[in-house]
Amino acid sequence: MPHRHLLFYKPYDVLTQFGQPSELPDPAPAYRTLKDYIPVPGVYPVGRLDRDSEGLLLLTSDGRLQHVLTNPKFQHPRTYWVQVERSPDEAALQKLRQGVVIQNYRTRPAKARILPQEPALPPRNPPIRFRKTVPTAWLELTLTEGRNRQVRRMTAAVGFPTLRLVRVAIAHLRLEGLQPGQWRDLTPDELAELARLSPRSRPRP
Repeated sequence: MPHRHLLFYKPYDVLTQFGQPSELPDPAPAYRTLKDYIPVPGVYPVGRLDRDSEGLLLLTSDGRLQHVLTNPKFQHPRTYWVQVERSPDEAALQKLRQGVVIQNYRTRPAKARILPQEPALPPRNPPIRFRKTVPTAWLELTLTEGRNRQVRRMTAAVGFPTLRLVRVAIAHLRLEGLQPGQWRDLTPDELAELARLSPRSRPRP
C-alpha cells in the first residue's frame, strides 16, 4: 500500500497526538487531538507542536522518512511567526541569530527578523490577552532544530516573551492554502522535493 503524507494546520489548544495523555487525572478532561481532525489511519506526526502553538504539521505513514526529518543532524529548517511583547531591538535579534543559552544549552544559529506588518493569520480562539500599555511585534524565526518549547524559551531569554506562535513552514512545505483544522495530501512536486531532502528515505506518492 502506498504511503500517505499530509499537511495539517494545527489549531490552538490541540494536542499533537491521536490519543489522550495517559498521565491525566481521573476524571480526565477531554483534550482535542489529531483524531478529531484527521480520519486517515496509519499516519503519525513528524515532530510536534505544543498545545498552545499553531500551524504547520507534517504527518506520514513512512517511518523511515519520519526518522530522517526529526533527526537533528539533517538540520531541516522550520520557520515560525512569533508575536512577542514589545518590539525587539537589533541587539536582541543578533542574540537570536548567534544562539542563546536555554536550560544549559546554546541554541544553533537562527535566522531572525521583524516582520514589517502583522501577518494575515486567522484569529486565534481564544485571542491573546490584550494590554493597551504593552505593544507587540511579530518576528520571523527560522530554526534548524526543535527542542521542547525552544522558540518560547529563546524569545524569553532575550527579554521578549512569546504571546502567539505559528509555524508557517517546514523546509519547502508551506502553510498557505490551509485554514486551522484543515489538512491535505502533499502534491507530487512537494513529494519530489522531500525526496531530495531525505535521499535515504524517498517518500512514495
